[in-house]
Amino acid sequence: MISTILGLHPLDATIVVLYIIAVLVIGKVLSHGVKGEGDFFLGGRSLGKWFQFFLNFGNMADPGQATTTASSVYRQGAGGSWLALITLFLTPYYWFSYVWFRRVRLTTMADLFQDRFGRRFLATFYAITTILIIVVSIAAGNVIALKTLQPLMVKAPEIYSVMEKQSVADFHEFSELRKQRQTGALSEAGATRYDLLHDSYTRGELQPYVTYLKSVQFYLVSTGLVAVFVMLGGLKASAVVDAVQAVLVIVISVIFIPFGLMKIGGVQALHEKVPEVMFNLFGGGGLSEYTWYSIASLLLVQAVGIVGSQANMTIAGSAKNELAARLGPVTGGFSKRFITIAWCYCGLIGIAILGPNLSDPDQVWGLLTRELLPVGLVGVMIIGILGGKLAWLGAQSVVFSGLVVKNLYEPLFPGKTETHYVFVARLTVPLVLALGVVVGLYLNSIVALLKFAIVLLVIWGAPITLIYLWRRVTETAVRVQVIATLILVALIPWCVPNIAALARSPALTVMTHERIVTVSAKATAADVASGLAKAEGDAIQRTLRTEPVSVYFEEGVVRVDPKDLNSPKTGKGLFRTEVYLISLLGVDVTKFNAAQLMTTRYVVDALLPIFILIVVSLLTQPTDPRRVARFYVRLKTPVADTLEADALAVQASYDNPTRYDHLKLFPKSNWEFTKWTKLDALGFLACCGLVGFILIFFKVVLMIGS
Repeated sequence: MISTILGLHPLDATIVVLYIIAVLVIGKVLSHGVKGEGDFFLGGRSLGKWFQFFLNFGNMADPGQATTTASSVYRQGAGGSWLALITLFLTPYYWFSYVWFRRVRLTTMADLFQDRFGRRFLATFYAITTILIIVVSIAAGNVIALKTLQPLMVKAPEIYSVMEKQSVADFHEFSELRKQRQTGALSEAGATRYDLLHDSYTRGELQPYVTYLKSVQFYLVSTGLVAVFVMLGGLKASAVVDAVQAVLVIVISVIFIPFGLMKIGGVQALHEKVPEVMFNLFGGGGLSEYTWYSIASLLLVQAVGIVGSQANMTIAGSAKNELAARLGPVTGGFSKRFITIAWCYCGLIGIAILGPNLSDPDQVWGLLTRELLPVGLVGVMIIGILGGKLAWLGAQSVVFSGLVVKNLYEPLFPGKTETHYVFVARLTVPLVLALGVVVGLYLNSIVALLKFAIVLLVIWGAPITLIYLWRRVTETAVRVQVIATLILVALIPWCVPNIAALARSPALTVMTHERIVTVSAKATAADVASGLAKAEGDAIQRTLRTEPVSVYFEEGVVRVDPKDLNSPKTGKGLFRTEVYLISLLGVDVTKFNAAQLMTTRYVVDALLPIFILIVVSLLTQPTDPRRVARFYVRLKTPVADTLEADALAVQASYDNPTRYDHLKLFPKSNWEFTKWTKLDALGFLACCGLVGFILIFFKVVLMIGS
């Protein structure tokens, strides 16, 4: 018998080690090309179409999203893929928005506020709050990688301790009790035991295995590797690794499908093992968060917040020209949508192979790797996940360092050499990675972290959108909106769970009502034996009990002492402030289902910031019109082929700020919508056509074998 290395076959361990060495070599080689801030933060504004594609594809389709999507689909069915798929509808928007980021010719998003309003406050405030958002994103990357790799590095059952044996036994007992509860009532003793085990389940403490991989040790080692890699090569190093990573992402996204279908018995067997309602892209049967209205609310909040990420300015700003800036996000975005379909399919295969009762669905991807892949391919999967973390965290670290140096450090210590500023930028990388480790230890749910990141983008996405489109927006309005939204979607949700009196309040630990739903299903052999159907495959109606969910806390409600049924309950995870505000209006939110809770949250998050911006802008003094005119004429000035020619074009626009006014769609208004060129129209229509094609293709894939 071949001995393992921390649960890995020696061949898989060797593949991982060789990959790590290769990454460090790439960082070292590219470090010689980093001469100044432009090279470190923006790759010298020299990245062409291919590098833009890889950078965007890596930013949009990192393996972390594969595991997140599979986890969400495992919980919700095919509708769970909307967390990753929703930006499909925004891809035509990328055709225009990335040109804006390239034409403003700035280094960081914080520069946008100082350039537009002429004051440093918002630039500094953006840098500080966005640094917090980046820390949350890095935490999500850490948690995703950990939960994916944990099932691959497991102990052999014969060396379990007594406590570890009991933990695994509790998992299997809970799975059986939950299956019984869904279709019928439990005995009094069974219900009591289920209640205790369910509390441990909600905490994520029940697992079908024991892993060698512990969170703190993994975070420290892996983030140390990222820190060295980024400190050496900056953004271009991330782009090069993204190019390699693009191939790995595609491989690991589809590799489960043939192995999984082979084990299940084919596509038809997949439909027999997985309830048909789980193949519904728009939820179904009251089981899913993703109905047509919750998907619409998710699209609304994404449309408002999508431009708020500093990564937009970093990636678009690094483009060699406007066409590269446009093609990168569009081609990268559509490529991601196709592999999202593969991720969804992997989640459905996970339901068929692993069963429906995993205590921690975030580990579906890792468990499938262990169940399906042979030696060698497990190593490929690990470097795919690990490489995705390197590329994703690397890009986020560069963004972070750019904000710290350009918008916080340089204003305090001006006049230093570029070598000095690059040195400081490199020193900030391990700092942000360390903060990401701390947050990752606090928030343990991948889906909760992803939802939190989505709403955080709205804080700055709303004012950035209006800055590009509305001349009348004022600095005072942005200040009021940002502070109010920050309190609503970040400060209160984070603070309430950490204040015992609030987290344990009976008014805040309420649950939704339990629902009994009827769903269509195909009869199994057990159904035939019990007289519910005449033959296997017959259509029958199955009654299921859906468990109550927490109204106000993202990760549920648990007992303070999980072993005491009389222990007070406390909220776990972020607090849903938006739902609480709706309840203050007299709405009985305990009657909401999961989809309605999510819709409430996203509609409030999307519309309230825009309302505040418009109302306060109309009530406050406009910005200096000369500054505003210079901003918008530069925004309309096409990027020239060389940096020298571009500087001359911008100066010509400054000399004549009205030179592009004839392109305005509403000439005498404050709205800055412009008439489309032929390239604008053709690109937009092509994007819309591809959106429709992908949706139809996705639907067809889900119907195969039904």
